[in-house]
Amino acid sequence: MAVSVSGSLQAKPCLSPSYSRSWLGGRKVGPSNIPQLGGRTASRTPVQAQRRPTWLPGLDPPPHLDGKLPGDFGFDPLGLGEDPESLRWYVQAELVHSRFAMAGVAGILATDLLRVTGISNLPVWFEAGAVKYDFASTRTLLIVQLLLMGFVETKRYMDFLSPGSQAAAPFFGIEAALEGLEPGYPGGPLLNPLGIAKDIKNAHDWKLKEIKNGRLAMVAMLGFFVQASVTHVGPVENLITHLSDPWHRTVVQTLAGSFSH
Repeated sequence: MAVSVSGSLQAKPCLSPSYSRSWLGGRKVGPSNIPQLGGRTASRTPVQAQRRPTWLPGLDPPPHLDGKLPGDFGFDPLGLGEDPESLRWYVQAELVHSRFAMAGVAGILATDLLRVTGISNLPVWFEAGAVKYDFASTRTLLIVQLLLMGFVETKRYMDFLSPGSQAAAPFFGIEAALEGLEPGYPGGPLLNPLGIAKDIKNAHDWKLKEIKNGRLAMVAMLGFFVQASVTHVGPVENLITHLSDPWHRTVVQTLAGSFSH
């Protein structure tokens, strides 16, 4: 709307997005100060999409990873989790592998420290499986382990398919004491004696800490495998060797030396 020279009001279309000057008040009329319905003014500030941390900075996460899962940083380059049921299983698989890795790393470091310090005459971790024990043969131990692990993993898988079913229909009668808070998170007085994260639905911080430590343990376990293959000693001995000459006894020189032989 503009004022003509004769003083009458005439409606003229705005053909340019640039600002025009009003003869009424001498002020610029533009998108930032045109009155809108309800007394509001249109803002020229663009709406910024909320971003979250991703495994590669600046990378947009895939749609099926919306940040609701603990430790979700949008890492799925192969698209393995596009199917919701597959994603649900991968989450449980990563959780179990993380816990095994944390237990394995703790056990390897503890036994290696006892061995290196001379407190106990223990074999290095990658040779422990070849040791013959007096109380049972290797074959007996293997069969017992397969039976026990097979039973536990079967029960875990059945609870994954039907949450709470194993406590509702106990096999040994002790399942109620191990009743899970939700699939993948067992509870009860035996596996959750301190009562931590009883409200598992809202325990996002605890879940995030666990999965972060579990992923770190899996990487550490991979490092232990490489160390054993290259140096043929335990991780504590590797650390002592590095500290004795930190500028020349590094992973780079160790790998380079192994390739040259």
